[in-house]
Amino acid sequence: MPQKNFKICFIGAGSIGFTRKLLRDTLAVPEFSNIRISFTDISQDNLDMVTQLAQRDIDSNGLDIKIEATTDRREALKEAKYIVCTVRVGGLEAFQTDIDIPLKYGVDQCVGDTLCAGGIMYGQRTINTMLEFCRDIREVAHPDALLLNYANPMAMVTWACNLYGGVDTIGLCHGVQGGHKLIAEAFGLEQDEVDIVCVGINHQTWYTSIKHKGDELCGKLLEAMEGNEKIAREEKCRIDMLRRFGYFSTESNGHLSEYLPWYRKRASEIKDWICLDRWILGETGGYLRICTESRNWFETDFPNWLKEPPMEFKAEKRSNEHGSWIIEGLETGRIYRGHFNRVNNGTISNLPDDAIIEAPGFADANGINMVLHGEMPLGPAGVCNNSITVQRLAVEAAVHGDASLLKQAMMLDPLTGACCNPPEIWQMADEMLLAQREWLPQYKGAIAEIEFLRKRKGWPIKTVENEGAARLKIKTVEEMAENAEDARRMAAESDRGNIEDEAALAKPDGTWN
Repeated sequence: MPQKNFKICFIGAGSIGFTRKLLRDTLAVPEFSNIRISFTDISQDNLDMVTQLAQRDIDSNGLDIKIEATTDRREALKEAKYIVCTVRVGGLEAFQTDIDIPLKYGVDQCVGDTLCAGGIMYGQRTINTMLEFCRDIREVAHPDALLLNYANPMAMVTWACNLYGGVDTIGLCHGVQGGHKLIAEAFGLEQDEVDIVCVGINHQTWYTSIKHKGDELCGKLLEAMEGNEKIAREEKCRIDMLRRFGYFSTESNGHLSEYLPWYRKRASEIKDWICLDRWILGETGGYLRICTESRNWFETDFPNWLKEPPMEFKAEKRSNEHGSWIIEGLETGRIYRGHFNRVNNGTISNLPDDAIIEAPGFADANGINMVLHGEMPLGPAGVCNNSITVQRLAVEAAVHGDASLLKQAMMLDPLTGACCNPPEIWQMADEMLLAQREWLPQYKGAIAEIEFLRKRKGWPIKTVENEGAARLKIKTVEEMAENAEDARRMAAESDRGNIEDEAALAKPDGTWN
């Protein structure tokens, strides 16, 4: 078989589980045994640890590949044909303010990385940084470089990179796969027995076709989910949306609850719609808690990772992450079908052409091609269009450092608008801009004006510290050590905006880089 010779660069490579998993998936392709791999990260310590583990994996599988690891991003990007991005800009310090400041104004988020006040601010930080990445890619990477973006907020970041970054960018997520597994479980089937079509926008994608042996099951899904005791207990918000809109949404209960105006707007009612069995089912600040615990454990437990068996680069070990399968399709011509985040361009006829949609597509020797879907159902399309308006405003605000557009995005955000009046939103946005100024250079002028105004007039709206309706205590390393196996698994999985099998397994979505 002909060997391929190209380079893959991982930006934000210091994520112990996700980087190694994507590397394993890629190097399991027989034609890729001689490719070049580069890792880059802003944390030298994380980079060193992950490189050590990943190089051990490579060596144990008998491949003659030496990872090029460097904190010099441009050096890592030189000649790269594929760039995998998994960064979390601002780390846990900024993430903390994404959750805690909105809580003071009554906005209770579970994840805070895609929409709502936290997701919008996360987008401001990430887009500014991603456009720097795009500049470097244009200048030093392969002329036909493809950016595979795993960073959230997925739609906003992918939108900005394509429109303003000048780099061909595809957004990749596994919410569709997670919901697919949950649907199969509801019907008592294996995932590969069920064929699905899912369309919409990232984290608000809708299963418009569910087939088993050619029979359409969409109309039977509500009964199946309500009849499954575990699913009915854990997925109250998603099931309610299925009941009222007729279609099931990809995202886990906690994710979906914060993208809509109805389920988290009254603190006294939040627990009616969530479940605390796992954080992703709706816990206040649940993802922040998991990321914090995982970071602390990883730093403590790293020596034990070296005692674990190396990863095996075998076909049967590959995950359902799209990235390696797309690269395989493009390089070998083998056809891969998945659900990708791309510029709409008419793929879904009743969503805006410039929006980033998530829909079925194929990767092969002809490139990445989306399947023309036509109209999606009107109700789900309306939900998506509301969010697309917020995304468009947030992208423009991030690119141009426009605080007015930022505040308008927050006003139009479904949950933020349901919880706050305009003066509260204005002040909340000001407070978040000041708290995150370190990562928002494009807002330098606006932040100076806010600082001057607040020093002169103070903060007119009184707020109180708020733990939220369903917040759990962060475990200490000592408490996590009581179940070290679970702690190690969580640390391995809590990197990237990546909740593998989101609904079913509830694994964390993001990195701490």
